[in-house]
Amino acid sequence: MTEMPAHTDHWIGRPALRRSPRMRLFCLPYAGGGTAVYRPWSDDLPEDIELCLVQLPGRETRMRETPYMSLQELVADLEVALTPLLDRPYAIFGHSMGGLIALVLARRLRGNGLPEPERLFVSGRRAPQVPDPDPPLHQLSDAAFVATMVRRYNGIPKVLLQNVDLLRLFLPTLRADMTMIETYSIPEEPPLEAPIAAFGGREDNRATREQLAAWRELTRGPFTLRMFPGGHFFVQSARAELVASIIDLLSPAGPVRPLSPDRHAGPPESGIALNPRGVG
Repeated sequence: MTEMPAHTDHWIGRPALRRSPRMRLFCLPYAGGGTAVYRPWSDDLPEDIELCLVQLPGRETRMRETPYMSLQELVADLEVALTPLLDRPYAIFGHSMGGLIALVLARRLRGNGLPEPERLFVSGRRAPQVPDPDPPLHQLSDAAFVATMVRRYNGIPKVLLQNVDLLRLFLPTLRADMTMIETYSIPEEPPLEAPIAAFGGREDNRATREQLAAWRELTRGPFTLRMFPGGHFFVQSARAELVASIIDLLSPAGPVRPLSPDRHAGPPESGIALNPRGVG
């Protein structure tokens, strides 16, 4: 079992330690979110995959720390935290905001001579070269910011909306996250060699099938698109199917036929293969 330096332990949570994992799966949160949504995955993953939860400042055990507003600064620090754990194959999963972080992180690791992930999983996030049809909101007043976030994502829990004090604690991190992703301009870089799998919710108008399909332009490797029942937060409502799909794609034998295929499904690695909560 790998011993982690203190700074790595500060960034990476491991709900279930594996003695000698075949690979590690790093999970990145959505805007305003933390690691809690991924913790149940540790019971679903096989023994040869170690779940590594990326803990960002401004939430959960790091609530008192200042959240990042620069994506470049975040991935620079993430590289330092992850490097000791790249002694074996790994994959990265990111939902919504986490999908963008995952891509930028993978590119940075490649640029610094470190191995690319075995597979990049991007979930509930349009490809970064696809323009956002909606105007940015990170500079809106608190009232307008909250109202717009609820309308676009329905991603602020009711318990926060009903408690002014809790909402006041939550807003700085959510606003910082939205600032980070809305002010980042994706540079042109060569496609990754790593395969990319894009996941989406069939009822999610924030990341449509067409917007997800555009991720294929960012890899030279195989590309897979799988759709799940649900809206933007299918990562919670369709957890079992989602994790099963991740396990399938990380299988040493390679992916098998799509789970729960619908009438649009194609072969898993033929460009698009369909299966069937957070904000930005």
